[in-house]
Amino acid sequence: MIQGNLRKMPAKVVDGKVHYELKLGDQLVPLADLIGEKVALNFTGQIHCIHCGRASKKSFSQGYCYPCFKKLAACDTCIMSPEKCHYFEGTCREPEWGDKYCMQSHYVYLSNTTALKVGITRGDQLPTRWIDQGATQARAMFLVENRRMSGLVESLFKSEVADKTNWRNMLKGLEVDINLEAEQERLINRLWEGLDALQNEYGLQAIQELGADNVSHEFVYPVLEYPSKIASINAEKTPLVEGTLMGIKGQYWILDTGVINLRKYTGYEAEFTR
Repeated sequence: MIQGNLRKMPAKVVDGKVHYELKLGDQLVPLADLIGEKVALNFTGQIHCIHCGRASKKSFSQGYCYPCFKKLAACDTCIMSPEKCHYFEGTCREPEWGDKYCMQSHYVYLSNTTALKVGITRGDQLPTRWIDQGATQARAMFLVENRRMSGLVESLFKSEVADKTNWRNMLKGLEVDINLEAEQERLINRLWEGLDALQNEYGLQAIQELGADNVSHEFVYPVLEYPSKIASINAEKTPLVEGTLMGIKGQYWILDTGVINLRKYTGYEAEFTR
C-alpha cells in the first residue's frame, strides 16, 4: 500500500505513446504495467492545500484551501479567461508570479479531443497540456508574447471552434482523424481581419504564425477498452474507488466500474493498492 496526497498524474510520450505515473505525495507509481489489473484508491477524507499544506474541509480550484484560493494569482479568474488578464493595470494578485507564468510567450493551438478544439498554453507545458486534455492530435499555430495575448487570439478563434473538451466523448474514444494543418489554414483565412487588427494594435511581433517547419503531433493512450456508457465516480460519495484499470486518458482513470478524474481530487489523501 502507498499513501499520500494526490497530485496530477505526470505523463511522458515515448514514440507517440503516453506513459503515466500515479503521484501520491513524493511517491510515483508507474501505471503502464497495471492496465488490465485490479487497482484501488481509498480516499481517507483528509485534504491538504497543495500550496500551503494546511488541512481543508474542501478543495478549491483543483487543490487549494479557501484562503489560498482567494489570494493566489494562480486561482484568479483570468487563469480561466486569460483575455481578462489585468497585470498591465497593476492589479495582479502576485506580480512576481505573473512575471514568471503570464508575462512570457504562449502558444495558441488546435487539438483533436474527439472534435476540433482551440486552446492556449505556455511553451514549457507542451505536450503536457495536450495529454491532460486527452488530445489524440495537436498542432501549435501561433507563438504570442504573453498570456493575455494568447487569450485575445483564442477568443477570436472561439467564434469558429470550441474551446472546451467534451470529456464524455473523449472517454468513449470517438475520435476521427482531422487534418489540423488544413484546419489551421481554413481558420486563418476566415479570421485574418481579426488577426490583422490585433497585430495593428499590439505590434507584428505580438502574434507570430509558426512557419513551414511546424508539425502536427499524434498521441496514443494506454486504453484496453473504452466504455460505451460513461459512469462518473465521485470519490467524496464513494471513497473506495476500485476495479480493473481498463485505461488512462487525459487525467482520467477508466475502470470497469466507472471513470474518475484524478486531477479533480488534487490534494486529497488516498491509499493505493493493487
